[in-house]
Amino acid sequence: MIKVLLVDDHEMVRMGLAAYLATTEDIEVVGEARNGKEGVELANALKPDVILMDLVMDEMNGIEATKQITTQLPNTKVIVLTSFVDDEKVYPVIEAGALSYLLKTSKASQIAYAIRAAANGEPVVESKVAGKMMSRYRKMNDPLPHDALTEREREVLKLIAHGKSNQEIADELFIGIKTVKTHVSHIFQKLAVEDRTQAAIYALRNKLDV
Repeated sequence: MIKVLLVDDHEMVRMGLAAYLATTEDIEVVGEARNGKEGVELANALKPDVILMDLVMDEMNGIEATKQITTQLPNTKVIVLTSFVDDEKVYPVIEAGALSYLLKTSKASQIAYAIRAAANGEPVVESKVAGKMMSRYRKMNDPLPHDALTEREREVLKLIAHGKSNQEIADELFIGIKTVKTHVSHIFQKLAVEDRTQAAIYALRNKLDV
């Protein structure tokens, strides 16, 4: 039997979930909490296999509750069940340790499926949320403009950020002034900047000046 704890500030939501899950043969609702604080307390007392966690609640929100529960009870799996798909909700609660993310518009059978999957350590993520996560992953893995810089161009950029002139850069790197100008031109092109000031700002923002 999979032991489930419901954490939601809406009584009707808890009642509806409990009523449906009571019709299953392998899932048992062992407790209900009205907010994150109660959820953490009941989780430690009941040690459920799976928790259905709302996000926006008084006393303690679902993100903080998830963080505490997954830290204190690593074997308990948290399924987010919410109405929100905005970035400031999705990513923090996943980082806090939630295994799955469902919306309250999900079918009851899908929620039951996610509970069974969570009990086996398998995540289930609603399609809208999965799309956002994949989009963020692709964005995080897109190459940055400065990734195209050669090692020498990075050295030149660093010195530009330090306010060095072309002649000072040439002297410091023991290269000709024409070579420096070529490097500077390439840097401007690769970073899509128009002048030394913009290049220096780019270097500072991306910590390329150290």
